[in-house]
Amino acid sequence: MTIPIRRMATGASRPTLPRHVRLHFDPVRQAWALLSPEKILWPDETSLAILRRCDGSAGVDTIADELAREYGADAETVRADVVAFLQDWSDRMVVRL
Repeated sequence: MTIPIRRMATGASRPTLPRHVRLHFDPVRQAWALLSPEKILWPDETSLAILRRCDGSAGVDTIADELAREYGADAETVRADVVAFLQDWSDRMVVRL
């Protein structure tokens, strides 16, 4: 039996949404949902800002820097929050690192 390797979020990780996961706007609820087989997650505004940048082109450090500028927040605090968020959602198998 092979034990799956847990990927760890780092500043150099380039997160993407797996093929089976997609963002979808629900017009009834007027909210964005992250759809995955057997799961529906309702990201808040901050989570959505991170998820929209998970296209494989930007690293975690770049995503955090962009968000820190956009929200006028401390870059190191934002970086720690982005890494923790991506690690959590990677562990849920809805973000690929």
